[in-house]
Amino acid sequence: MSHPDFKFLPNLRDHLFEVVFGTETRAGKLFDIVLLWAIVLSVLAVMLESVTEIRQSFGDVFLILEWTFTVLFTIEYLLRLFITAKPGRYAFSFFGIIDLLATVPTYLTLFVAGGSYLVVIRSIRLLRIFRILKLGRYLREASVLSSALVASRHKIFVFLGAVFTLVMIMGTLMYMIEGGESGFTSIPRSIYWAIVTITTVGYGDIAPQTVTGQAVASMLMLMGYAIIAVPTGIVTSEIAQAEKNKKTEESNVRQCVACGKKGHDEDAIYCKNCSAKL
Repeated sequence: MSHPDFKFLPNLRDHLFEVVFGTETRAGKLFDIVLLWAIVLSVLAVMLESVTEIRQSFGDVFLILEWTFTVLFTIEYLLRLFITAKPGRYAFSFFGIIDLLATVPTYLTLFVAGGSYLVVIRSIRLLRIFRILKLGRYLREASVLSSALVASRHKIFVFLGAVFTLVMIMGTLMYMIEGGESGFTSIPRSIYWAIVTITTVGYGDIAPQTVTGQAVASMLMLMGYAIIAVPTGIVTSEIAQAEKNKKTEESNVRQCVACGKKGHDEDAIYCKNCSAKL
């Protein structure tokens, strides 16, 4: 028989579960919004603290803020363990590990200098914004994009292999043409120049000085524009195919409650078999 003083625990857990894990209630939405702001502000505080001038002027303020956020995240983590039906499952889940890692760095500063800068891992927890803003309608598009990338991976790997071969050849060629006098001191450094040039970034830290080298560089720059268009076309084609497959899949899944008929159009209102409202 359970002790009478602990009878309130199930109700307390249910209420806290709605607040901490749920987003349907006003309290749940408020909890997540406060948590997200705490995450953003804590990461911002760490970034600002890395600036020497700001740290020297507001060092004590940053210390107080960091420990305030850490205590808050620690309470939140322990609260999630308390209200979860299977604490072990949550503790070893993706967000459970992230929640734990969000509190550990500050405690490490008690033993290891500089550990506080690891708190940038808290930014990963901003993924919870999908729960607050109810961006579930975007999950379909994310699924289409993911399917397109997976379907085009072999073509992209072949393309990258061809580009890598090209930059190796062009880099070696420029090393032979220009030499160390123009900054092409080695083949790896020349390959770096070829990558920078073919991607149209052009840092300008290395540049050919001879007419022959400039002609090769011009040809490589023009090739860069054509090369950029290749993966775009591959992925776009796969996205269109994935979108088509997704619509077909969704239409096949749509089922009439009255007769069980599947395969209705996405915008259908009535069943094509029994005329019942879908």
